[in-house]
Amino acid sequence: MTEIRRYPADNRPVFITAVCHQRKPILANASEKELLLSVMREVKAEMPFRLLAYVILDDHLHWLIKPEPDVAFSAIAQSVKLRFTHRYKRAQNLTQPVKLWQRRFWDHLIRDQDDVHRHMDYIHYNPVKHNLTSDPASYAWSSFITYRAKVSYPSGWGAAQPPDGIENLNFE
Repeated sequence: MTEIRRYPADNRPVFITAVCHQRKPILANASEKELLLSVMREVKAEMPFRLLAYVILDDHLHWLIKPEPDVAFSAIAQSVKLRFTHRYKRAQNLTQPVKLWQRRFWDHLIRDQDDVHRHMDYIHYNPVKHNLTSDPASYAWSSFITYRAKVSYPSGWGAAQPPDGIENLNFE
């Protein structure tokens, strides 16, 4: 087994990508997406973190979180994945072991405010990138709508072309 070195967040935001096992579209249905959001809220109550941005796609999700200083982001990700698996099995009446997630997850410690904006744009543009919608504002499983309501994004953002600064980012 490989040793993955995870650095503490040190009060910085963390970008996380979690991918479903073998890229299966486990999260394709609204009920699974709702279940995942519910699990994220439960874990947030137990392991406090700020959810800065998210998107849930059919076979993976991206988060931008800022854990409280005494909370490890790896524990947050592990808890969400484990708890979702248990709830999913219960909802589907499954008794056999299932693999819903890839073993690891990808993380990136945010360096500065520009890095925050780049990763937030990447998250919010992701449904368009994956051809799930032509306009980020019409995708329900993202924090984009919340940010749009705060006027953080101009009308039509991400609908006509990819936003500047994310063309070389690929965290799939």
